[in-house]
Amino acid sequence: ISPVPPSSREQPIFTTRAHVFQIDPSTKKNWVPASKQAVTVSYFYDSTRNSYRIISVDGAKVIINSTITPNMTFTKTSQKFGQWADSRANTVFGLGFPSEQQLTKFAEKFQEVKEAAKLARDRSQEKIETSSNHSQESGRETPSSTRASSVNGTDDEKASHGGSAEAHLKSENDKLKIALAQSSSNVKKWETELQSLRESNARLSTALQESAASIEHWKKQFSACKEENDQLRGKIEELEEQCNEINKEKERNAQLSRRLQELETELQDKELELEELRKQGEIIPELMSECESVSEQLQAAEKKNKDLEEKVRTLRTEVEENKHRQTNLKTELKNFLDVLDGKIDELHDFRQGLSKLGIDN
Repeated sequence: ISPVPPSSREQPIFTTRAHVFQIDPSTKKNWVPASKQAVTVSYFYDSTRNSYRIISVDGAKVIINSTITPNMTFTKTSQKFGQWADSRANTVFGLGFPSEQQLTKFAEKFQEVKEAAKLARDRSQEKIETSSNHSQESGRETPSSTRASSVNGTDDEKASHGGSAEAHLKSENDKLKIALAQSSSNVKKWETELQSLRESNARLSTALQESAASIEHWKKQFSACKEENDQLRGKIEELEEQCNEINKEKERNAQLSRRLQELETELQDKELELEELRKQGEIIPELMSECESVSEQLQAAEKKNKDLEEKVRTLRTEVEENKHRQTNLKTELKNFLDVLDGKIDELHDFRQGLSKLGIDN
């Protein structure tokens, strides 16, 4: 049996969502989660093999592939949890449902599928028994026909064997009575099988209606995802606008950096001028009065130098703040792009699921 049901052979008859668990193979007591979140769990019917399976897929991983047999039993262990044992898979599966109603529906469907599997097994056994009876009847009829052909001879032979012919006819009548009784029994069996087929058709019609309801549900989810996608596109446009603002901030930062370099060059020129004035003050002591004026100029220059240094510190602070703001914006943009990539992957997986569901139906 293939892990994923082909659309040409198997059709979904019931679908729900639940958290999947498997029994711990080492302890046989503890439950081990098979899925990180609630996944789709479906009943599938194979018309070719006349069999039923429970299948659940988490991404590309098949976590449930259980063929239903008449010996299986689904047990409710709590209001929202149920389990069944699969001897072929050598494990016990557990399902946690969001509500008690969903658990009840799943259990009822399990019982229906189990009865259908039992009916299919009984039907196959009846066919085997019927074919065996037909072969036995044909085997018994062969020697009788041979004897009948031996009776059909000349008139002299019929006269000589009249008593044996009457015995032979009586034997043939007994055989016909037995065959008639067997035919009546077969008619009753076929009537029972016809009734079973009618019941099975009714269940399949119900399953088809449930499948149509499930398709409507997926259509609604697709519309919701489409709206969410439109919202994400709007958010992307907003982020693009923010990126443009970031580029403008970069240009302003570049202008501030150039201005800072110009101020540093001007500061160096002022320092050179100050040094020159100091040298002149040392070399020409007789020009004290002029030195006083030079000193005043020097004080003014130092004050201006302090103002320039304060302005440089302010510009550096603004540059650091702009760099920090730019780093934060890059981090926010990266986080949003990561979230957007995850949403796009989920939409892609969901589209593949819809494509498979469309092919299956």
